[in-house]
Amino acid sequence: MAEKVLKQQTIQNEVSLEGVGLHTGKQVKLTFKPAPENTGYVFKRVDLEGTPIIEADVSYVTDTKRGTNLEKNGVKIQTSEHVLAACVGLEIDNIIIELDASEPPIMDGSSKYFVQALEEAGIKEQEAEKEEYVINEVICYRDEETGSEIVVMPADTYKVTTMVDFGTKVLGTQNASIENVSEFKDNIANSRTFSFLHEIEALLEHGLIKGGDLNNAIVYVDKEIGEETLKKLRVAFNRDEISVKPNGILDNLTLHYPNEAARHKLLDVLGDLALIGTRIRGKVIATKPGHYVNTEFAKKLAKFIKEEKRNKVPKIDLSAKPIMDVNAIMETLPHRPPFLLVDKIYELTDSTVIGVKNVTMNEPFFVGHFPGKPVMPGVLQVEAMAQTGGILALKSVPDPENYLTYFMKIDNVRFKQQVVPGDTLVFKLELLAPIRRGICQMQAYAYANGKLATEAVLMAQIVKSK
Repeated sequence: MAEKVLKQQTIQNEVSLEGVGLHTGKQVKLTFKPAPENTGYVFKRVDLEGTPIIEADVSYVTDTKRGTNLEKNGVKIQTSEHVLAACVGLEIDNIIIELDASEPPIMDGSSKYFVQALEEAGIKEQEAEKEEYVINEVICYRDEETGSEIVVMPADTYKVTTMVDFGTKVLGTQNASIENVSEFKDNIANSRTFSFLHEIEALLEHGLIKGGDLNNAIVYVDKEIGEETLKKLRVAFNRDEISVKPNGILDNLTLHYPNEAARHKLLDVLGDLALIGTRIRGKVIATKPGHYVNTEFAKKLAKFIKEEKRNKVPKIDLSAKPIMDVNAIMETLPHRPPFLLVDKIYELTDSTVIGVKNVTMNEPFFVGHFPGKPVMPGVLQVEAMAQTGGILALKSVPDPENYLTYFMKIDNVRFKQQVVPGDTLVFKLELLAPIRRGICQMQAYAYANGKLATEAVLMAQIVKSK
């Protein structure tokens, strides 16, 4: 039975909610907005000049002391994890998260209200297929200092298990699991953040939880509590009375689950691993997770995925009839022999193109590069990738014969191995963003003998020629 093709999802309508930031204490408005295919999760600071954008990317993580904080070009997003967990939990792929402050509202310390808002906005299926990274081997990250460890292994769905142990009698050892992300809404979303009393006291002394109250954090009392401490807490939380319940937490809230702390840690893991930028199919086991170990694991997995994707040779049948032969290519591109450097096109979608060049000893550049040891010049490999990318770019216009593509920029060029006579070069180019105002940015790869030979990021402009 064929596996069902899953489509990307965004939201139907924009929706807003308001509250205070936990650490800043500032009133903040958050608006979820629909986003085009392949956008991913994007934060937008509408309170700053130019409304700068910060992608939810693990490379932008700068601090994990009191949440997962991102920074790009001096623009910050604090405590991103609860919002991102809600998006992952509802299997939303593309969304714009607008904020008029540096951090989302803390709400009740969980993802519950974000889930409710997103469901109110409605989930909308898009045309593009979901991108999913299938785990085929065990990948692990361990922090030797704390003993925290995260492992991911092959599984048929995205499963997560968290195991927490803070070495305190009041909290003890707890576990939480989901067998599928679809369980998030009912079993994890309303699990609130928590802290220990000694941490609360330290944060209050340094003015670091200005938006805190007893409705958005579970406070575990892990020490003897005196009248002086109670007095400080009454002032901080604007309460006439504060006491400790028999189960060791401060009053004014009731645990949703006996293992709510472990469930909230699972929520954090989902939110932090969203920064990988790719849907995962595998089982994650997180022992003593925290934002630091979560994001370090996310960095490792993101790098692993990027390297494997980069080295993954497109599977094409070179004996099959191409969708464009050299004559069809010349009807689209202005290049002609000996400067036409792509022979066939085997795949062409709105975002991807795969082409082929057979490298023979008859190539004119082998006359002088190098006599006795011919090697295809790297600059011509880049040009060949660009010509293949030109096919993709010109697909966006109705009359490609009347347009040309010109290089604007070439970045991150790497040559991995030599290309010599007899090699078959396979090119794969993917759009990095939708084509806007004729500007096309593509990630380009060239493979030879089953290995990556050349890679680059190409930017070109589509210009009318007639």
